[in-house]
Amino acid sequence: MSFDAARVLRASRVRVGPLRASGAPAIFLGIATVILAAGVARTLGTLAPMLPETLRETKGLIETARRDARLLTS
Repeated sequence: MSFDAARVLRASRVRVGPLRASGAPAIFLGIATVILAAGVARTLGTLAPMLPETLRETKGLIETARRDARLLTS
């Protein structure tokens, strides 16, 4: 079995909505996506202990904004 780089480049295509890439840019886009996903997973793993507190604060912020909106429309 041999590796044919030209064939791999021709076969590499990415289509996501209006974004289209083929060849080397498609390969680089795929690699960047994998690296981005790994970074997001690592960040979520680091921030997981703080998530409940963040959700409570977000809930309080939303409730406060709703109260303020009601006062403004009254």
